[in-house]
Amino acid sequence: MRRVLVTGGSRGIGACIAAEFAALGDRVAVHYSSNESLAREVLASLPGDGHCMVGADLKDPVAVKFMVDDAAAQLGGIDVLVNNAGVFFDHPIESSTYEQWQQAWSDTLGVNLTGAANVTWCALQHMPKHGQSRIVNVGSRGAFRGEPNSPAYGASKAGITAFGQSIAKSLAPLGIAVTTLAPGFVDTDMAAELLNSPAGDDIRNQSPFNRVPTPTEVAKAIVILASPDMQWASGAVLDFNGASYLRM
Repeated sequence: MRRVLVTGGSRGIGACIAAEFAALGDRVAVHYSSNESLAREVLASLPGDGHCMVGADLKDPVAVKFMVDDAAAQLGGIDVLVNNAGVFFDHPIESSTYEQWQQAWSDTLGVNLTGAANVTWCALQHMPKHGQSRIVNVGSRGAFRGEPNSPAYGASKAGITAFGQSIAKSLAPLGIAVTTLAPGFVDTDMAAELLNSPAGDDIRNQSPFNRVPTPTEVAKAIVILASPDMQWASGAVLDFNGASYLRM
């Protein structure tokens, strides 16, 4: 039984990640930013016992530390961290005001990159050393193909990829492996409006499978990367986009 902290666990991919770990018999801390009621629903749906929920705005470093310490206290430590929480705002450079531009960069990097980095530092304080702890970061194919309507998102996901590879080297002597999953579009409630619009077919056609994955498929891949048997994958970035974007 492992002790797992999942950020952004109150909906979509995060909720599925929590469910997959719980189904394996792990104890899960479900993090939420503002929607406590959704987090409570996810918590109630998890199989097994010993789970908990913890809240924090990841842009607030003080709240982050309190949240992680709270999760560790309730779980009795942290063996697996999944940095899943993320935000996405449209802010094309050619049409955004300077104020919109600044706000989008501040909010996006604050959650997707700096927030994840702070969660990781705090979680490390509670991870067994010389054990089989795992850190899995949720990146994006946008880190590699570019995000013209949300350049801060693309930059944040490129940053989290580099961050993961950097700490993979730092934490290997402690037996901690770090990997990154880089999905494309996923069939979540947040993407439903776009996928159900006229643009939906174009998005699905980006993959030769002519579809987008379910959140459960993404969650299962994360569980595999967090496996005790996957130490030698540390530093790796797994493209998970159904061959919709290929890179060397």
